[in-house]
Amino acid sequence: QVQLVESGGGLVQPGGSLRLSCAASTNFFSIYAMGWYRQAPGKQRELVATISRAGIPNYADSLEGRFTISRDNARNTVYLQMNFLKPEDTAVYYCSTVYDRGTKTAWGQGTQVTVSS
Repeated sequence: QVQLVESGGGLVQPGGSLRLSCAASTNFFSIYAMGWYRQAPGKQRELVATISRAGIPNYADSLEGRFTISRDNARNTVYLQMNFLKPEDTAVYYCSTVYDRGTKTAWGQGTQVTVSS
């Protein structure tokens, strides 16, 4: 079973930056595509970014190029660098992956990001 643990959230002012990390407890991390999602209060969870096992990123159109997803297979970790943060980026951020040939999904516990002055 894959376990994911996010970290790096917090309170930041508008225009600031944060880097989120997600550590995976698996020896097969390098073969998994990884994703970051977020859920704001009263809203549905939405996709933020994904990164393939080859390191190819994909982003939600609404991000306007402010976020960067990356991975370090040696550390079994995926990152989300968030720049020029806006109040509307406030949400709980989750990482996720699908494994066991697509039959199982793992989610982390989430990390809170609050953008406010």
